[in-house]
Amino acid sequence: MQFKQLFELSPRAKLILELCWDFLALVTATFFAYWLRLGIDAWHFEQNEWLAVSANIGFTLALLAFLGHYRQIIRYIGGRAIYIVLLVLSLSTLYLFAARLALNIQIPTTVPFIYWMLSALLIITPRFLIQASSQAQSYKLREKCLIYGAAREGRLLAQSLRAGNDLHPVAFIDDKGKYHGRTISGLPVGSLADIPKYVKQHGVSKMLLAVHNTSPERRKELITELEPFAIELLSIPNIQDILSGKHKIDELREIRIEDLLGREPVPPITELLDINIKLKHVMVTGAGGSIGSELCRQIIKSQPASLILFELSEFNLYQIENELKSQYPDIPLIPILASIQDNEVLRSTIQEYRIQTIYHAAAYKHVPMVEANPLAGIRNNVFGTANVALVAAEFDVEKFVLISTDKAVRPTNIMGATKRFAELYIQAIAELSSGTEYAIVRFGNVLGSSGSVVPLFTKQIQAGGPITVTHPDIIRYFMTIPEAAQLVIQAGAMGTKGQVFVLDMGQPVKIVDLAHKMAHLMGHSLKTSDNPNGTIELKFSGLRPGEKLFEELLIDDADTQTQHPRIMGADEAKLPFEDVVLLFDELNRLLLNHNASGAKKLLRKAPLGYAPSSNSN
Repeated sequence: MQFKQLFELSPRAKLILELCWDFLALVTATFFAYWLRLGIDAWHFEQNEWLAVSANIGFTLALLAFLGHYRQIIRYIGGRAIYIVLLVLSLSTLYLFAARLALNIQIPTTVPFIYWMLSALLIITPRFLIQASSQAQSYKLREKCLIYGAAREGRLLAQSLRAGNDLHPVAFIDDKGKYHGRTISGLPVGSLADIPKYVKQHGVSKMLLAVHNTSPERRKELITELEPFAIELLSIPNIQDILSGKHKIDELREIRIEDLLGREPVPPITELLDINIKLKHVMVTGAGGSIGSELCRQIIKSQPASLILFELSEFNLYQIENELKSQYPDIPLIPILASIQDNEVLRSTIQEYRIQTIYHAAAYKHVPMVEANPLAGIRNNVFGTANVALVAAEFDVEKFVLISTDKAVRPTNIMGATKRFAELYIQAIAELSSGTEYAIVRFGNVLGSSGSVVPLFTKQIQAGGPITVTHPDIIRYFMTIPEAAQLVIQAGAMGTKGQVFVLDMGQPVKIVDLAHKMAHLMGHSLKTSDNPNGTIELKFSGLRPGEKLFEELLIDDADTQTQHPRIMGADEAKLPFEDVVLLFDELNRLLLNHNASGAKKLLRKAPLGYAPSSNSN
């Protein structure tokens, strides 16, 4: 019978097999002890001796069972199991000595000692052979991994993984020289330079980060150092969550590209976060979208009197409401399933819930989709925004913040042109309104948002490729969603008369480099002319309609510093409200006639800086 077949037996069958084996082992050890001492010819038992030996075997098996010997899983047998066996066999040996004295039977002095050694060998050795075979088989089947960090977290992780069935650690990697060349918990400790050696020797496919006492900047540096090795990087939960029981140490998560591209956060200015939110009735349009939902998460932390979730997508609205309700059960949440183009719903909502602050994040933002459906984009992004802004003025909403985009700067696509049109409207109405303060916040791409290149690349890599990049030279600015939402709230607090605020997006990222980094973090390498053995192919699909090689954040390249180091005030050109209304009326007439080409011409004629790219329709 093979070991695999043994493992597949029922627990009852395994128990019977173990009992039979141990019984035979004790009988064999007893007889061999006599034969080795006296020889086969000279050996014979009297009745008392048969009774003593039989009783000893029964006593030994019963004691083994009582001390939990048969509850051990042989594949994971450890030091405690050996201790129990040796203890019981020692008592069994003492039993033989006691029987010799009590019953006055012939048991040579050396026989119990020989019996002890033989029985220990026969009982323990097969179990360790089974365990070794199981581990050898498991080693072949389990993925090999390295653990970065040989300190406490790393050792706990190695211990946990060894007891599991999925990953098998083969070595520690650590940046501390004092560990290099040593062995910890049975695993060698190497440096970054040793990674290729371990990969080649063991076929390592994953690197597990077991470090949590480092700053975000150091963590980013560490991921940057490990990324070129093209090993999938995974991270363990925070050690405090492990100690508190929230997570187990082997609950691994993927390293997000945000960990590599993110920046050291600047502490928010509390007064700016709270001024338009704390104990106020706040509404977020597009509350279920990527930016809108994160705005809701940040807003609710400042304890608004109520939070109104205005959203067109039923699924998105359901998700964000459930999430916030479970975390903040004491703050009133009002889900409104409606479109920003529905004037009556907007008016009744703002009036009924006495809205004091509006963050307007609802928009059609996917460039190719809006390019293919220009009238829908205009209705939603231009007229929908105007609708919300007018109702806000009608009911003297204290603050209105428009979430805009870098694509509104010298736009080359319909989406960008509609957002710039919306900006002009907000700038114009801000000059007229006395009861409502208006602000515009403009920023670029956020990591992980719907339609972002990051989730697209993730799906493509998981599917085995190819990764599609529109152009080898295309670059983009990126920011994490939480940082963007916090800065939006703070920037909005500073605006009063339709000022445009621009968020510091950090350094631009070349999308091809982003593809390389994401592939490496997920354990792949890109197949290129320099690396023909790569596992993922990279294809260039050409710029999409209306797409730029790079985005800008300012129109006139004029900016002013604000009280926040990552928020700039932009002095952008404005139009009188009368001129904006004339453009609106003409655009509305074209929409009513379903005249898409006429609407596009008007956008080009309007002072938006809109110049369709050569790849636009």
